Amino acid sequence: MPQTLSASDMVTPGSLSPPTTEPTDGEQARQPLLDGAPSSASLETLIQHLVPTADYYPEKAYIFTFLLSSRLFIEPRELLARVCHLCIEQQQLDQPVLDKARVRKFGPKLLQLLAEWTETFPRDFQEESTIGHLKDVVGRIAPCDEQAYRKRMHQLLQALHQKLAALRQGPEGLVSADKPISYRTKPPASIHRELLGVCSDPYTLAQQLTHVELERLRHIGPEEFVQAFVNKDPLASTKPCFSDKTSNLEAYVKWFNRLCYLVATEICMPAKKKQRAQVIEFFIDVARECFNIGNFNSLMAIISGMNMSPVSRLKKTWAKVKTAKFFILEHQMDPTGNFCNYRTALRGAAHRSLTAHSSREKIVIPFFSLLIKDIYFLNEGCANRLPNGHVNFEKFLELAKQVGEFITWKQVECPFEQDPSITHYLSTAPIFSEDGLYLASYESESPENQTEKERWKSLRSSILGKT
Repeated sequence: MPQTLSASDMVTPGSLSPPTTEPTDGEQARQPLLDGAPSSASLETLIQHLVPTADYYPEKAYIFTFLLSSRLFIEPRELLARVCHLCIEQQQLDQPVLDKARVRKFGPKLLQLLAEWTETFPRDFQEESTIGHLKDVVGRIAPCDEQAYRKRMHQLLQALHQKLAALRQGPEGLVSADKPISYRTKPPASIHRELLGVCSDPYTLAQQLTHVELERLRHIGPEEFVQAFVNKDPLASTKPCFSDKTSNLEAYVKWFNRLCYLVATEICMPAKKKQRAQVIEFFIDVARECFNIGNFNSLMAIISGMNMSPVSRLKKTWAKVKTAKFFILEHQMDPTGNFCNYRTALRGAAHRSLTAHSSREKIVIPFFSLLIKDIYFLNEGCANRLPNGHVNFEKFLELAKQVGEFITWKQVECPFEQDPSITHYLSTAPIFSEDGLYLASYESESPENQTEKERWKSLRSSILGKT
């Protein structure tokens, strides 16, 4: 029998201890965390540090960290306008006669910054005004090398439009749960088939789950991790800096929940306990292969589905299951000690990915809800600004470290051949609601106490119209 984990068990924040930063009077009272980057500074100073010159270009880590976190204080389109204005002002690009030698040194650095920005945060350029800023500032340096700059700008915009078009398509849509049904009143085969009829090989299913995970992860922009928790800058106006822009992140969390319910539905649906036990053992094998692949999100969803009360109460079914492998997997994902065992396994997968000799060894798909909560508690544990008004840049370096690692993982190409029939089933097959799961569970194995009997009676009446 599995142990039933409550929702709170699954999301225990544990003892994440974000770094603390003491307030300073100077802009750089402590040792810089990046070459030339302060641990805290005014927003103006940080913007200035982003702007390249003929002899200076910011570190890649600084660019990512600041662009990721700056949206807490200033909208991306306004930041772009400020950066372009500073470039024009500092390089005197508004003068009738340019210092061509200096501009030729500055131009490639400006284009490099714009390329990194559009590559990593393409959604910052969805508004036409932002494209106008890009064309204006590049147009000012173009006279120094017309053909080269025009070509680079064309390539940059072409790549940006392709990225935005791909993001607009989004992953395959989720289907909400249909009206709950008892396993004795299955829908027509054209609407629903048991998963084992679509895919009976656990290794194949684990690979197809990995396909779905990576496809959905690919649409999550790094900025969504910041925007998920932003309320407002306390030193700014009373309004948030922007509207909610976390749809892909939220869709991915919904996918996890859907997979939990799909697993539970597939287990509760068969009429015979032998068949239910077969489905459970199948999912145990799928979960084990997910662990071997490095797909921890699907692994946790499968374990969570098998730990749902309608499934865990099926004692006669579980008595027919060889549970040794399941208990090992449960131990790996045990929430005790802030998911200590899982974090050890994740570090192992991350190290394997860095030293990988094959594309399969590069896969790392973290347990997403825990990743979000780690970032949430980092955000809650440290102030965005210090008492002197400076931006707490040290906090955002830690935030960028966590988000940056995730961005690296989500960019891995899936090495397994996709089977559209399986991935479509995973994303669209009808699933039971919680009440539907309980009804199917009670009709598979009778209620054991008066509370269950009352609930069974109520569910039969409300769902099946029977008394």
